[in-house]
Order: sequence, then C-alpha cells, then structure tokens
Amino acid sequence: MKSKLIIAVCISFIAVILAIAIGSVNILPLNVLRVIGHNVFGLELSEHVTPAHASIVWHQRLPRTLLAFIAGAALSVSGAIMQSVLRNPLASSYTLGVSSGASLGASLVILMGVTLPFLSALTLPILGFSFGLGTILVVMALARQLDIRMENHTIILTGMVFALFINSITTLMFTFFREGVQNMIFWQMGTFRLRGWVPVYILFPIVLSGILFISRFKWELDVMTFGEEQAQTIGVNIRRVKLILLITAAALTGSTIAFVGVIGFVDLVAPHIVRKIFGSAHRYVIPMSALVGGIFMVVSDLAARTVTSPVELPIGAVTAIIGAPFFAYIYFSRRKKEA
Repeated sequence: MKSKLIIAVCISFIAVILAIAIGSVNILPLNVLRVIGHNVFGLELSEHVTPAHASIVWHQRLPRTLLAFIAGAALSVSGAIMQSVLRNPLASSYTLGVSSGASLGASLVILMGVTLPFLSALTLPILGFSFGLGTILVVMALARQLDIRMENHTIILTGMVFALFINSITTLMFTFFREGVQNMIFWQMGTFRLRGWVPVYILFPIVLSGILFISRFKWELDVMTFGEEQAQTIGVNIRRVKLILLITAAALTGSTIAFVGVIGFVDLVAPHIVRKIFGSAHRYVIPMSALVGGIFMVVSDLAARTVTSPVELPIGAVTAIIGAPFFAYIYFSRRKKEA
C-alpha cells in the first residue's frame, strides 16, 4: 500500500509540473521549478529563465493548475462521500441538485445582473455557493418529511425531482433574459481561465478544512457501507452522521463550482478508480480521492487548453467525454451483477 501511495504522490507532482510547463509557450520543467523556488523560497532566479516565462508560470499557469487540482480534489471527495453515505455508485452532489442550485444562483448574477452590496466582485461565487448549499438543505428537509428514517432512495429521488424543478426555473430565465445566455452557458460548462490567485487563496482553506472534517468520520463511513441496520447496532447515529456528511460534501461541491462553474463526472470517475486500486477503507478513500481527483482535473484542463489550441475547450466538456462512458460502464456493470 505504501508503494501505491508514493507512486500516486509522484504522479500528481509530475502532472502538476507538466501542466504548468506545456502550453502555447512550452517551458522546461526545470525552469518551472526554478520560478516556483524563486517566488516561494526566495532562491536566485537562473539566467536561463526569461522574465516572460517567469510571468507565465507564476501569474497564469501555476494558479490555474493549482485551482484545477483543488477543484478536482473537492469534487472527488464529495462524490466519494455521497456514494458511501447513500450506498449508490452513481450518487453525487449533482444528483442531489447542488449544481442546479448553484446554476440558479449564477443565473441571478449573469442574466439579471444581481449584485451584493459591498461585495460586488464576489457576488457570483457567494450566490452560487449559497444556492447550491441551500438546495441540499431543502432536499434533506423534504426527504425527512417524506420519510422520517431518511432512506437513501428517498433522498436520491427527492434530489433528482427538486433538481428538475430548479432547472426548469433556470430555463425560464434563459427565455426572458437572453442577453447573458452565452455567458451563462459558458459558466455552466466550467473553466479555469483567467481566474488568478484569489480563488486559490479562498478555495484552498475551505476545501482542506472540509476534507479534514470529513476524515473524522472515516470509521462511521466504513461501518455504514455494510448497511445502516448494522451501523445502528454498533451505535452510529445514522440520521445525524448522514446529514452532516451530505451537507459537508455538498458544501465542497458548492464552493468549488461557485468559482469555476459546473464540472461533472469527476466525482464519479475518481472515487471508483481509488476504490479499485486502494480498497474501500475510508482512511485511504478520502485522501486518495482528493489526490486522484486533482490529477484527473489537472490532466483534463491541460487537454482542454492544448488539444484544439488556440481554441480552448470547456473543461466540463472534456471531463464529460471521459466520464460519460465511465458512467455508462458503472451503470450497466451494476445491472449485470443484479441480474
């Protein structure tokens, strides 16, 4: 297991460096390390590094790549938690309507021009996060009214129905506010372009705190995977733990898509890869989902900006091209096992 962990860490480091080095202007990986060493540790900048290359690395590609890694980690851990808590390999925060809620919040900003007093620059991420998190709270409240035991299938069906309702509202807004539709569609497909360091500074502590908090429930998650009745017998407060974990997972997703837009399938693909390689114990699933999700997103972003250069593909389209066949594979494999 240690060798697998070491290999995963090395792959993530290599992926990040290559993502920074490769682009419209290729930069030697060694020079990338020199620029990072100069800005972080104050090391002497080599004469082999031009000011233009140093600026590209530090002000454009490094924050973009780090943001991609953080977003991938957050979405992947969120998906892993959803799948474990709801005991459904296809469960995700998107299934429960988080992305739909965030899209509704973004629509208010992009289509209707809503701004928050004194926080106009952060209106989009704040409303996106608030609506995304608010959606999961409403879904959980509705599910509890329908089923006091809050069975997993009740939560999933409630989330799907409520997501459809929110999507219909967003579609109506597209009809009445046509001027910002193109920008809204672009946001819904996700992008890391021209985000800078600010989202990294804001998102990193949020995501790190969320993952560390979720890690405290690794024992409960291990027990719940064997069934809720067994978990209750051992002494796990199922409703409380389920509510806390689902809200935290939704907060990770909501805070991420609030800054970078809607990016799907990462939360489905990465956790399944992790469970296949590292097993189902959550002391490994949680941190390795963050690592694998980060790698997956960094590689996807690299493909998005290089495959059709100079035209940049929406990151959501790239992850969907990879994730949709994987989604189908999971679904039909499960159907065959059940049969």
